[in-house]
This record gives sequence, structure tokens and C-alpha cells, in this order.
Amino acid sequence: MNQRYWHKLISRQRTGLSAVLLNLLLGIAACAYSIIIRLRNFLYSKNWLKAHCVNAVVFSVGNITAGGTGKTPLVIWLCRFLQQKEIQCAVLTRGYKTRTQRQVVTDEPAILAESCPQVKVIVNPDRVEAADEAVDKFGAKVLIMDDGFQHRRLHRDLDIVTIDATQPFGYSRMLPAGLLREPVASLKRADAVVITRCDQTAESELSKLEEKLKLVNPDMTIARSIHAAVCVKYMDSYSRRNDSIEELRNKKIFAFCGIGNPNAFLNTITKLGANLVGSGIYNDHCHYTDSDIDDIHGQANRLEADLILTTQKDWTRTALLTSVKKDIPFAYLAIEIKFLDREDKLKELIEDALVGKIHSL
Repeated sequence: MNQRYWHKLISRQRTGLSAVLLNLLLGIAACAYSIIIRLRNFLYSKNWLKAHCVNAVVFSVGNITAGGTGKTPLVIWLCRFLQQKEIQCAVLTRGYKTRTQRQVVTDEPAILAESCPQVKVIVNPDRVEAADEAVDKFGAKVLIMDDGFQHRRLHRDLDIVTIDATQPFGYSRMLPAGLLREPVASLKRADAVVITRCDQTAESELSKLEEKLKLVNPDMTIARSIHAAVCVKYMDSYSRRNDSIEELRNKKIFAFCGIGNPNAFLNTITKLGANLVGSGIYNDHCHYTDSDIDDIHGQANRLEADLILTTQKDWTRTALLTSVKKDIPFAYLAIEIKFLDREDKLKELIEDALVGKIHSL
């Protein structure tokens, strides 16, 4: 099923008999999935399934919904925070499979490696094996498990969950009838929640979200954040320059992306004062082809766009394909996480998890 069609289906934008029947089938599948997840969590809670411990401090950054909630900028922030303390760390990420089902470095791993060049990024779907490699081979003292909330085989010292303010609970239904990867009640395991994209949600909705989170887990730290655009980065084939965000104002932009929450990216562009003349939305972790790139450039030309703009994740997948197209400049919007509140509380949690452990490892 096409991802865009599926999103419209589970959000009830699709109507008619076929949509009703498909949602019924998805609901049945979601019930089966929910039973499996609840049983697995129960077995871990009773310690009947054991979590593997390693000789390092483990931080997990994850979510409870499918799609983009802003984990990668938070992982980068955490890496840089640890680097400031001169703590040797490594990131464990699973990567994604290509059409040939071969595990490759894509998207998030490539961004992490570029943003934090001193941090070892280990791509392996087996987090336990990756953790052992990071400690034994590279001497890492702290491991950051990217997308790790559901990977309970590896013991962690701190669980941080990102929640997208624009779609916090995935239509309140489990996959595949909704976006929830596990029940909201699972947040009882979390030590902290970072609400992302708070600038795209009304204060009243944010307050309601925080109240609901506190009902689930009154002890966890809740911090608000935004994805702040910091600059526009152009491909090397044009120049190595970075333009300021102000350069986008009133420019005619054609944007494209293949991420979990495309509307958040498009909303960011319009909020920056750009003239969004058109857009192309692709499946999350899309493997772009020459035909896709030709279509993007064709649409941008017809709309007389001044610039083709994408996300950093999409740039890593399309840079080589797009480098031969020189009719319209191509760039990506660089973003960083910016905390609106309780950043100090989150840092305290991290430091508390490190106290007495780093020097003893």
C-alpha cells in the first residue's frame, strides 16, 4: 500500500466502502500486533525476558509512533553535549534495508556521521552486537541508541522519548491502523519526553498534551523544543556557501521530501517567509531514482522556482543524482533542536546517569 494513501486512510481522509473495509482489516491486524507488543513488554517487566548489560552507560532516544518525531536532531544534541564533557561515545543505529534487502548506511546514520565526526556511528539492527562492538573495539564509554525505545534487549540507563506536537499519539491507534508502535501507557518506562515542533502547535494543545503525559508518568521530565532552521546549505556543484535563513524570504521555492512528517517541513518553509510554489511528497526513506529527480526538476522549472529545497535526510539520498542537474540551484534546510524550556532538567538527568559510572568503566 502506498504510504501517502495509507496515511490518508488511517487519518480517515479516505471515505467510502473500500476505505471502511480496509480500516476494518487494519484494525484486526492492529489488535494482533497490540497483543504481541503488550505480551513482550509484560515479559520484560517481569524480567522473564532479560536485557543485556554492557560495560558502558546507555542512553536511548526513541519514540512511540512511526514516522519522523525529531529523534536525529536530539541525538546530535546529545552527542555534542557529551563531547563537551570529553566523553567518548558511540551511536548505535539500525540503518534501513534497500530493495535488495542489504543493510546500508543511509539517512540518519550519514547525518550523524557528518554532524558529529568524532563520534563512532555503528549501523547494525542487532543493538546488543553493536553495543559489544562499540565497547570492545572502539572503547566507547557512553552508547546512544538511536530509535531505541522498543529495543529492550539492551539495558539502558536513561530513556528519552521524542513526541511530535503536531501528531503526538498517531491517531491513538496501534500499527497498522494508526501510527502507535506501542501503547501510550508504555511511556511509564520513559525518564524524559522531549516534545518537538512546539512552534507548530497552539499553546492550549501543548498544555493538554503535557497534562496527558503527566497522567501516564508523573515522574518523567517533560521538555519543549522546536526544530530551528539555522541555514540553507547548497550542493558543492554550485558552491560551498551556506546562505542565511533570511535569503529564503520571498524566494520561489519548490520543496520535496520523503520523511515521516512532510507537512512539518513544508510548514517550516512557509513560516520562514518563502514563497512555496510547489512540493513533492515521497515515501519515508524513499530510494530516489533518476526518474524522480527528473520529475522534481521538471515541476520546479514549470513553476519557475528559484530554488529546489529539501531536508538533510533527503539530500543524502539525492545529492549524487541531482549533481548533474544545473538548471535550478539545489539545497537543503539545515536544522538544529532548540529547547524552549527544561533543557537544564534534561541535562541534570543525563549527568545523574553518568555520575559514578564513567570513571569506573
